[in-house]
Amino acid sequence: MDLATRWSSLFVGMSPASFINFSFLPKYGVYFLQALGYTLLLAVVSVALAVLPALLLAFMRLSKKRLVRAVSGAYIAVFRSTPLLVQLSIIYFGLFGAISIPRLYLFGFIDISRFIPGVVALALNSSAYVAEIFRAGILAVDAGQTEAARSVGFSSGEAMRLVVLPQAIRNILPSVGNELIVNIKDSSVLNVISVSELFFQAKSAAGTYYRYFEVYFIIAVIYLILTLTVSRILRAVEKKMDGPDNYVIHGSQSDSRADIKVSVENEKEAVKRWNA
Repeated sequence: MDLATRWSSLFVGMSPASFINFSFLPKYGVYFLQALGYTLLLAVVSVALAVLPALLLAFMRLSKKRLVRAVSGAYIAVFRSTPLLVQLSIIYFGLFGAISIPRLYLFGFIDISRFIPGVVALALNSSAYVAEIFRAGILAVDAGQTEAARSVGFSSGEAMRLVVLPQAIRNILPSVGNELIVNIKDSSVLNVISVSELFFQAKSAAGTYYRYFEVYFIIAVIYLILTLTVSRILRAVEKKMDGPDNYVIHGSQSDSRADIKVSVENEKEAVKRWNA
């Protein structure tokens, strides 16, 4: 028997359904939708919880005191230099291993005893990255802004809160949004502590039906759609914060009733020509 005949004999009696089979979807489709919401909840809550610690860490990094800078730098270095899986294991089996959390269910499928350690691990990991984002955003604001605020009587705290931070937020929004997308994907690590997010449900479906390619293909498509949708929403928010492309200045030095229409694109082009 030649090689071609033996190869063909391997596929005798096999139908196309033997290769591509989505028979798991009627049962696990609902579980995938629940896990989709769970994954998004984990990402949003963890980033939200990371914001305040990250802001504190950023201020510590900008402090004039060496010890304060060293503590903040050590925290950031540890969480950025070790794998999230290792951090999760230490937090879950170490910190929460000594704490008894009641096994309550939110919305009927979110196990609080797994959800809290998972969110804490993601938030602590994210805070290290978001802290550097905040620090870079604050440093990107011209120092003259702070000096101008101080010259009109603002304290250092008021200048930071009322002048620097509002401008820094516009600078850091894209990067914080990117951290949200990273957490959507990193939440898959939580399957090791039985958090029933997308990847956990995918493993369950694949192990039950032995359809590994089809299950993980579906999950990959769900992750892709989710991250692209979040990216679009974040871009829309960023564009909204940038303001309109054209605006009108009411009144001028020569005629208070005159309206001057200004195009942002023309203004940017004028600045480029001036700098050149």
